[in-house]
Amino acid sequence: MGSSDKKKREKKKDFNKAKLKVGKAKAKAANFTDTSFKSKSIVVNQHTLAALDGVDLVGLFKQHLNQAINSKSDKLRQEALVQLTKDLSSKPIFNPVGVPNLLTKLLPLITDSVANVRTNFLKLLRALPPSDVAPHVEKILMYIRGGMTHLSTDIRSDTLSVLDWLIEVCPDETVSCPGGWLKTLNSFSSMLGWNPSVASTLSVKGWTSATKTSLNKVSKKNGDAQAKQITILAKFLEAGFRPETPLPYDEQRYWDSIYRMPTIPNPFAYLNLWGAQRDEDGEMYPDRISRQQVFERKWRAAIKTGVMTAKQEGGVTGRAASVLDKVLRTAAAEEEGAKKVVEEQEQEQESVEEVEVVEA
Repeated sequence: MGSSDKKKREKKKDFNKAKLKVGKAKAKAANFTDTSFKSKSIVVNQHTLAALDGVDLVGLFKQHLNQAINSKSDKLRQEALVQLTKDLSSKPIFNPVGVPNLLTKLLPLITDSVANVRTNFLKLLRALPPSDVAPHVEKILMYIRGGMTHLSTDIRSDTLSVLDWLIEVCPDETVSCPGGWLKTLNSFSSMLGWNPSVASTLSVKGWTSATKTSLNKVSKKNGDAQAKQITILAKFLEAGFRPETPLPYDEQRYWDSIYRMPTIPNPFAYLNLWGAQRDEDGEMYPDRISRQQVFERKWRAAIKTGVMTAKQEGGVTGRAASVLDKVLRTAAAEEEGAKKVVEEQEQEQESVEEVEVVEA
């Protein structure tokens, strides 16, 4: 009898509710695991055990470059970019692979999924000499346009920071390279929803532009992003409408341009002798007049309508739209002034010809 009662009590124990008492800890479960222990680990900052003394600096630079591109670790990619930036910022600049190879390998980082990697990549770009960046503006713009139409708002915003840097260091090359003018404006159209094909049907009534088809969604964060987009667009148009500064006459430069070999890569790019056939969007617009003409024909109506609507938004978006409107008005005034000068010159030429005919 005793053993059978004991077995019954043990079976009942699983279904009995434990009585909690004040001041006493709750009983631990039968399958409780103690996780209060601590483990020690060794962190290796670099994937190499070689000492820095006597190490091959060229090999180390290439190793950092390879880590920035291929490493699966976000932190390691970030640290590799920091080290590359230090090398490029040193005096003299240490870049054994050259700017073309460096840009070819690192430009895909514009759309990297990690914000710190994109930020450090922009710092690396700022360390490059502008004279070395100018020949590669067309390639850089290809990646920038890809980032401007990315689905991620943060990536689009960081890509605009790269475009802002490019306009700052190479303004003329940015707006005059093949595809640099119209293709970039097309990317801005995708971001802002300012479609030139429907510019005449866009309504300027109401107090919001959120219903338009664009990559921006309605939120305070995206409102700030739209203000940044409009600000960078204003800088881009300002660079495109800036009058060319004529160089003073230099006899030596004149003869060098005729008889000496060009000192810039691909000096006859505007002829497109060996490249694929370009359409209107991919064409070069090397001077202000040609850029203004195609802008007037394709984009002024859409951007003007978008600016009027953005002004009604108020806040940072409205202020950015006012800056863009000022750029458009200044460009229109300069264009009108240039037309008047040309008309006056033509009238003077006609009067001179008439006088010559009468005298004859």
